[in-house]
Amino acid sequence: MRGEVCAVLLAAGHGSRYREVAGEGQDKLLARCRGRDGSERAVLEHALLALRAKLERVLLVTRPGNAGAIDIGEAHGSEVLVLDSAGMGQSIAAAVARTADSAGWLIALGDMPFILPATVGRVLDALQEHPLVVPTWHGRYGHPVGFGRGHRPALMALDGDRGAKRLLREGRACELAVEDRGVLWDVDSPAALCFEGAAG
Repeated sequence: MRGEVCAVLLAAGHGSRYREVAGEGQDKLLARCRGRDGSERAVLEHALLALRAKLERVLLVTRPGNAGAIDIGEAHGSEVLVLDSAGMGQSIAAAVARTADSAGWLIALGDMPFILPATVGRVLDALQEHPLVVPTWHGRYGHPVGFGRGHRPALMALDGDRGAKRLLREGRACELAVEDRGVLWDVDSPAALCFEGAAG
């Protein structure tokens, strides 16, 4: 199943909370940070590489005019879907429709640069046995979330800014406990570009 699963990397938001602190014109997805492998890259590039380490197919969803994000996606062999999205729900629906032949999907966020590739691999492994998989850190739900093919109609029915949390509440998710705080760490302010415990 692993080779047929598609990762969907959501990067179509406007990052308004980040800009309130960092200043207008600053894009958190393109901000540089030191990853857990010690390399310094754009936030989005770290997020993308963690997925590419375990999956052949990655679809990056980004907004029109975000040339920097598009360049990163194309540079690493990802498919790119340019979408003037009304929110996470619409982005997921469009991405799943675009990759409807996939056996499943890993939904990840472009502003989460500190997820370990090993965690991505564990979610993929669990998805072979369970139709819905969510990694948890100390009991808290994180990303990436794995959805089997049976969830395709529900994912394609999402709309607006409502993401897939409702599906997690309604479905019986396999809660995969991981020792990876990166599954919760998103970049909503410049201070979050420095990960506590980045070496491990």
